[in-house]
Amino acid sequence: MPDVPQTDPGAGYRAARAAIDAAIRRVLDGGHYILGPEVEAFERAFAAYLGCGHAVGVASGTDALVLALRALRPAPEDYVVTVSHTAVATVAAIELAGARPLLVDIDPATMTLDPAQLARALAAAPGRVAAIVPVHLYGQAADLPAILALARRHGARVIEDCAQCHGAMLGGRRLGGFGDLAAFSFYPTKNLGAIGDGGMVVTEDAALAATLRELREYGWRERYVSATTGANSRLDALQAAILGAKLGGLDTDNAARQAVAAQYDAGLAARDLVLPARRADATHVFHQYVVRHKRRDALREALRQAGIGTGIHYPVPVHLQPAYAGRIAMAPGGLAESERAAAEVLSLPIYPQLAPDMVQRVIAAANGALARL
Repeated sequence: MPDVPQTDPGAGYRAARAAIDAAIRRVLDGGHYILGPEVEAFERAFAAYLGCGHAVGVASGTDALVLALRALRPAPEDYVVTVSHTAVATVAAIELAGARPLLVDIDPATMTLDPAQLARALAAAPGRVAAIVPVHLYGQAADLPAILALARRHGARVIEDCAQCHGAMLGGRRLGGFGDLAAFSFYPTKNLGAIGDGGMVVTEDAALAATLRELREYGWRERYVSATTGANSRLDALQAAILGAKLGGLDTDNAARQAVAAQYDAGLAARDLVLPARRADATHVFHQYVVRHKRRDALREALRQAGIGTGIHYPVPVHLQPAYAGRIAMAPGGLAESERAAAEVLSLPIYPQLAPDMVQRVIAAANGALARL
């Protein structure tokens, strides 16, 4: 374990221990452990926080993407556009939903879906594009106005991948309320993290929400009778109660992440180190603080020797991973920016409880290492 870990979900539990322990006791005493009132209460609270009409709790962030896609009923020959510089779950979900991924390159500054590349991909798509999945990467919005305009022009639906952007905003609105659907993950390291797995799909469309509630539980409209084929993907009551206990502190936690990011911005001095870009009309919530350097691996090793934990999000673009290489459709022009990012990105320590003196230790170690590279 490094002296300064890259992330520390245990610190999040300790900071909210009393509220979380009380929520767990309430569920255990109540005796209702799958779906039920705790899940319904958290669904209402999360929808209200986002300003969305409906929220449907599911078992994981991956399931949230799969079920959101399945709710749109893509045909097996349909394509779903997304990026290769993302967690593999984004692309895996498309195939699990029965559609075909079509990968588009990223904007090099924000490392999110490049609308110019998306426009070219849509014009040259090898088949019908049923949906576009922009990934709000590292806590910052993709270029939704441009993406939504292109989607409308080409008759595609939009599912926001919000796994890393709980509480982030664009133009004064919370992410998750722009597309037809949005998928959230509550993996323990997320800005709003469970103590286990969990996910949520949000939408303004009541019919889609009803479809999602069927899909998450065997296609049931009445118990034990499947009206359609569904899955077993239910948010359990313990995780819902824990998430409900933590939701009220999400904005405070995000502000703490932003304060850590501001310290890094001010303290990291090397000219050849690329710091995170911000959209002028967006609020970045820094799920990750990701820098870029052409000698990333050497920098990472120097930080390791100094007791500083780091991460790489993500080391291999999806289209180059063994399970996908050579068989996934790519947009014209290739994915050069995605490949370049994978070779250069490095995630520095960031979580709400990271103390200022620890941040300064990271800065000093990074500046010292960069001076020697």
